[in-house]
Amino acid sequence: MSFENSLAKLLLLLQEIAMRWNNRKAARVQFEHKHHVNLMGVDGTWRRSCILLDASASGAKLEVEGSTDALKTQEFFLVLSSIGMTFRRCELIWVNGPHVGVRFIAEKKKEKGHSGKDDHLARAE
Repeated sequence: MSFENSLAKLLLLLQEIAMRWNNRKAARVQFEHKHHVNLMGVDGTWRRSCILLDASASGAKLEVEGSTDALKTQEFFLVLSSIGMTFRRCELIWVNGPHVGVRFIAEKKKEKGHSGKDDHLARAE
């Protein structure tokens, strides 16, 4: 086994140990530069500017600018792009002052008989 392979395996093992130590289900990525994002109510009635502090496949840690009261709705969108085309539906997990933890909500399974075309569009009722 080469030195590079051994080092790669060691790094993966250390990452797994760190995730277990921090009770994490997925590895987190911390950002060196500020990433400005927005939280938006599912119904679109409110929006909060925030900074993405770290993220994983399952959730994120954010620093919210202003009041966190609107987040009590429990479900909202984390809007990652300025034009709103990149977003994740999430739920509030914890609040500590201006910092919040969110969990990404998995997409619901497709209904039988539904083609899946235009799934990203909201259905009109």
